[in-house]
Amino acid sequence: MKSTTHSLTRAALIAALYLLLTILFQPISFGAVQFRVSEALTLLPVLTADAVPGLFVGCLLANLLGGGIWYDVVLGTIATLLAAICTRKLRNQPLLAAFMPVLFNGLIVGPVVYMAYVRAPGAPISWPVLFSSMGTVALGELAVCYVLGLLLIKALSHLPKRYLAS
Repeated sequence: MKSTTHSLTRAALIAALYLLLTILFQPISFGAVQFRVSEALTLLPVLTADAVPGLFVGCLLANLLGGGIWYDVVLGTIATLLAAICTRKLRNQPLLAAFMPVLFNGLIVGPVVYMAYVRAPGAPISWPVLFSSMGTVALGELAVCYVLGLLLIKALSHLPKRYLAS
């Protein structure tokens, strides 16, 4: 029971931190160009499995409370969940694990950003602009994950294992 309580608490703290950072930096967390500081937390599955549900819930709440349109809320949250699962699976290879949020957000959130915030309703799809949206989302994610995320993991990896156990 103690382990379950600790796991739930860790997941809830991660969800709360993700939500707080996203809302605190809301002007750069949403829209056509994104630099979501909270995405640094997407590397936490390297340290604990509890981060996977925590990131899922945190992203869902952040997208809902941040005012995202329904398919941004759903698909953005799915992108974070998929990235968190793959990051956990690659936990012994941090540089590769850090690429998972870049990959999933570029491929999933990039087109969502284009459709929701760039493309005029009813306008034909502009493939160069769509790929540009995917690229800008991936670049923002790359900067956050490989700078802030890896620094966060390095700093937290020095904590006693009892704080990170899953």
